[in-house]
Amino acid sequence: MWVEANGLTLHQGKTHVGDCRQKGEGFEFLGYRFEAGRRWVRKKSLKRIKDAIRSKTGRMWSGSLKEIISEPNPMLRGWFGYFKHAQGSTFSRTDVFIRRRLSVLLRKREKRPGMGRCLGDRKRWNNAFFAWAGLFALYPARLAARHPR
Repeated sequence: MWVEANGLTLHQGKTHVGDCRQKGEGFEFLGYRFEAGRRWVRKKSLKRIKDAIRSKTGRMWSGSLKEIISEPNPMLRGWFGYFKHAQGSTFSRTDVFIRRRLSVLLRKREKRPGMGRCLGDRKRWNNAFFAWAGLFALYPARLAARHPR
């Protein structure tokens, strides 16, 4: 083996030798999880972006919706730029999370309780509404990155 031939040893507690093309044999590296021939965003990285979004989209924030959206947008663009090669479902779920946070904020301003999961809110504050307000949407950006014109 190359490792022993070069005078190196592997630490048993830190080293796992496996085939990342097989399910359950993956590894995590630089924010990604490589498993079964796919790249996923690591759970810790997803948690960090969601925590950052929570901190920038609090229910008590004042200002216009466009001002509030301008806070997380640079962060979302950078995060997308780094993780754009991950599985697409990650981006659609993260988009839903962001829009739900903003819907809760809008409901709070109207003095309405709840999380905004009702059909009326989804029709009223749909994807086009948030795109008009300037929100950077991850999933459409991924589709555009996959199929450049």
